Amino acid sequence: MNKKTTNLFILVDGSFYLFRAYYALPPLITTKRQTTGAIYGVVNMLRKLIMEYQPEYIAVVFDPKGRTFRHNLYNDYKKNRKAMPSELSQQIQPLFEIIKALGFPLIIKDGYEADDVIATLAKKAIEEGLTVLISTGDKDLAQIVNNHITLINTMTGCLLNPRTVVEKFGVPPEKFVDYLNLTGDSVDNIPHIPKIGPRTAAKWLNRYGSLENIQKQADEITGKAGENFRAYSHRLPLIRKLVTVISDLPLENNPVDLKLRSKDNERLIKLFTKYEFRSWMEEIISEITERHL
Repeated sequence: MNKKTTNLFILVDGSFYLFRAYYALPPLITTKRQTTGAIYGVVNMLRKLIMEYQPEYIAVVFDPKGRTFRHNLYNDYKKNRKAMPSELSQQIQPLFEIIKALGFPLIIKDGYEADDVIATLAKKAIEEGLTVLISTGDKDLAQIVNNHITLINTMTGCLLNPRTVVEKFGVPPEKFVDYLNLTGDSVDNIPHIPKIGPRTAAKWLNRYGSLENIQKQADEITGKAGENFRAYSHRLPLIRKLVTVISDLPLENNPVDLKLRSKDNERLIKLFTKYEFRSWMEEIISEITERHL
């Protein structure tokens, strides 16, 4: 695809790919003992995205350092996660430098997760008449999928649109917050209703239509799951606040201004040399040479 795909806005969940690249790909170490595997994985994924889709608009979004508003709501939020390994944390700043030098807009919003920034920008983009492709493997963003917003896991090729969300989870995107409200999220240490897993949540939502209706008819639900729902329903308001992505953050960024800029080739050569990405460095040098022929 040689021409830009007009009206396509790609939003990249950089934090998701940072962790996946670190844990899923073989480690890379420079001659000076600098670990670079996560950098390589994320940058390689970004390069593939650009080559495949040639989007007119794009942004890479990362989680901020420290606590977010969800930690303030629930002190045990993500408390089950281990501290970031130093081999990974030392790759973050170099990765940011390379992303910027490649011309990608990079966005971080203190106090809010990448999901919230992505949801806000996606909503703005639709209002601007754009089509949105979100590159992530985070299921939470399935709640904002519609005919104008699609998710793709660039590492696996898994695509989530309104139809495939139903195929994968058993409920449509508009019921996904209710679904998460019932199941919680063990990955983020979000509490749940005991004995209510994905299958039960989907079955109830398809039978009753919504979580509100389930609550209204809770006395009719038999078995241990029904008993637990009644016993633990006081958890639902907190769970809902934790699993719902924010789509109206006060961001300065406007989707139509988030375009891939020209590469800073001089900076890239220095960075690729420092971190020993020889093939990418040679590629940049070749581009410069061809331009001057």
